[in-house]
Amino acid sequence: MPDAASIRKDAELVVDVCMTVEQDDVVTIITDDEHSHEAHAVAEVCMERGAWPVVMNNEMQVRRGLADTHFPMAPPQNLHEAMTHSDEIIIITNLEWANRFAHTPPVKESVANNAKIASVEPGMGEWGLTIEMLHAARQRAVDAMKALEGVEKVRVTSPKGSDFTVTIKGRPPLALVPIKERGIMMGPLPLWAEVAYAAVEDQTEGTMVVDGVMLGIGLPGQVNEPITWTIEGGKAVKIEGGDDAKRLREVIEGVENSTVIGEFAFGVSDIAPFGTPSEKGRVGTVHCALGDNHSAYPGGQNVCKLHLDGVVLDATLQVVDDGRYIIKDGQWAL
Repeated sequence: MPDAASIRKDAELVVDVCMTVEQDDVVTIITDDEHSHEAHAVAEVCMERGAWPVVMNNEMQVRRGLADTHFPMAPPQNLHEAMTHSDEIIIITNLEWANRFAHTPPVKESVANNAKIASVEPGMGEWGLTIEMLHAARQRAVDAMKALEGVEKVRVTSPKGSDFTVTIKGRPPLALVPIKERGIMMGPLPLWAEVAYAAVEDQTEGTMVVDGVMLGIGLPGQVNEPITWTIEGGKAVKIEGGDDAKRLREVIEGVENSTVIGEFAFGVSDIAPFGTPSEKGRVGTVHCALGDNHSAYPGGQNVCKLHLDGVVLDATLQVVDDGRYIIKDGQWAL
């Protein structure tokens, strides 16, 4: 358990560097029981900077959402209103719950209102980060987005058998980096960083083998056995593997539009830890999501109440148009 001084130092990083909270800003901090001490540390720093923080404990919704993937993720109206009237929204809860919460209407409305919004990753007080580390991840995102300008299609392969193509033509990138700007989609901080696209809904083709984390099926870390998605016409037409694959099939069964490959993304951080939801932001990983891409990703057209990410480790990501590599054998290649 980190001491109070270490937590305080990382709370200052969140407030001053990642969220750049300013005097008179209205700040809503959403938390749960487990993370309330971190939320109060962040609130203290906000208050000292002259802002107006309010801590809202959403333990009941977090608990029910984690127990049941189909439990509605949209918050009650009082929390919804607080979010859409805030300059900054900082979410310090269970990280998987926060990831799923990102695809709800008040998050989209808050972004449209030009708020800054982010979730905070576990380990406050133990991150050991420098500002230079945060800028390095941001620069990789900038470099990758430049390399992918005008690109029609990318190909992903991996040692476990992934080999699929994704069409991103006409879909603007979304950079989720640790230093937040107003009006940009919510993402975790400060370890995680990624570049994401709304995949063109009917054009992803091939085989994707999930060997990292698979969100929404109740796992605390990576899958116990790889989950193989056979993808045709943009949809996962087969999901095969062991018990984890069975659980995924059960979660999406009967949910409209949940087999569509909604998101394609890759990590640009070299400090995001493996074995947690944060590994989606780690260099060398690629992830795709089944379900919604309408709420969060520019140009996305698939509406679904689920958004479930699966991670490919040690990936190679190549531009089909010209053969350039963004990631090769799990290493940054730009």
